[in-house]
Amino acid sequence: MKILVINAGSSSLKYQLMDPETGDVFAKGLCERIGIDGKLNHKVPGRDDINRDISMPSHAEAINAALNIMVSPEHGVIKSTDEIDACGHRVVHGGPTFSSSCLIDDKCIEAIKKCIPLGPLHNPANLTGIEACLTAMKKTPQVAVFDTAFHMTMPPKAYTYAVPFEYCEKDDVRRYGFHGTSHRYVSGRAAAMLNKPDAKIICCHLGNGSSLCAVSNGKSVDTSMGLGPLAGVPMGTRSGDIDVTVVEYLMSRYGYGIKEMTDILNKKSGVLGISGVSSDFRDLEEAIAKGNKRAELALEKFVYEVRKYIGAYAAAMGGVDAIVFTAGVGENSSSIREKITRGLEYLGAEIDPDKNKTRGAEADVSKAGSKVKVLVIPTNEELVIAKDTQEIVGKKH
Repeated sequence: MKILVINAGSSSLKYQLMDPETGDVFAKGLCERIGIDGKLNHKVPGRDDINRDISMPSHAEAINAALNIMVSPEHGVIKSTDEIDACGHRVVHGGPTFSSSCLIDDKCIEAIKKCIPLGPLHNPANLTGIEACLTAMKKTPQVAVFDTAFHMTMPPKAYTYAVPFEYCEKDDVRRYGFHGTSHRYVSGRAAAMLNKPDAKIICCHLGNGSSLCAVSNGKSVDTSMGLGPLAGVPMGTRSGDIDVTVVEYLMSRYGYGIKEMTDILNKKSGVLGISGVSSDFRDLEEAIAKGNKRAELALEKFVYEVRKYIGAYAAAMGGVDAIVFTAGVGENSSSIREKITRGLEYLGAEIDPDKNKTRGAEADVSKAGSKVKVLVIPTNEELVIAKDTQEIVGKKH
C-alpha cells in the first residue's frame, strides 16, 4: 500500500510517499516559500536530490508540483497518482472533538474549522493542505491525524486549569498538549524495547519545539504543552511556562498589544531570548565554547526545566521505567542528554558515556545496572500517520 503523508504549514508543504507496512519511503520532499517564489526539494532514496524553483502561488500548486515530480518519467517513483491508495494529513489541533484519527469528510472539515480559535497558527494551514489534496486527488481517501489526540487520555486532574469552571465547560479551555504523534511512536517503541506494555515512560521530545509526556500503560497521562504549544519547557524561540504577571507587566510598561506580546513569547523568547545568539542549540554550544555566558545560561535553563519535568512526571506516575530522548536535540546531542540525566541518579537513571555517543539512531544508552533505562529513539511521526491512514481506509473498504 502506498500512503502519501502531508504536513502543511503556512508557507510550506512537506510530503512523504511511503509503505506503512514496511516503513519504506519511496520519495519525500518539501515545497517552501509558497505564495512568494516557490522552491521544491525532492528526495528519492539512492538518487541525487532535485531542487527546483517552481511558481507556487498557493498550496494547490505545491501539491500539484509534488504529484507531478512523483510521476515524472525522469524523477518519478510511481506511474500514476492512481497508485496512491490514500493520503494522511497532520492536523495540529483537534480540540475536545478528536481523540483519534478520522476519515476526512465534510463533517470532519467543519470540526477542524471549529478548532481554529484553539489552533490559529496551524489549523488554517493544515486545512489548506487538505483542501489542495481533495482537489488534486478527488477519488483518493483522505485521513486526518491530530497532534492532540494522543493526549485525550489525560485524566481531568491533569488537563483541567484552575480558572472559573465556566471557561472549561463553555470555551473548551483545558490542557491539550502537542507532539502527540511523536510521543505515541517513541513510547510504543520504548515499551517494545523494554518488553513491558504497561511501562511508565517519560518521553522528552526536544528540538526547536519541545515537550515532555508521561506515558503509563501506553496512554498519555500528562504533558507539558497546554491549550497551545507555548507552555512547558523553554524552547528555541518560545518562552515555555511563564508567570502571566510578567505578561501584564511588560504590556503595561511598553504599551504592547496582545498580538505583539504573544509574538514576543512565541518568536523572540526561549533560548534565543536568553542567549541573544540563536534558537539553534548547536549554535549555543559553539558560543559556550567561546565563553558566551548568556548562551551558557540559556542552555542551563533549558536543561534545568527538562529535568524538573522529568522529576514531576516520575512523581505523578509513582515511578518510571524509562526516560526517552527524541527529536532533533534529543536524538543528536549527547552532551545535552548527559546534562539532563546528570542528577537523576536518585531515580535510578544513569547514562553510559560511551553508549551515549550515539547520534540519530535507536539505542539504549543506560549504564549497566541502571534501574531506569535511558533510551534514544528517533521519532517517526510520518509512519504513525501512514499506519493510521491505512487502518482507517482499510475499515472503510
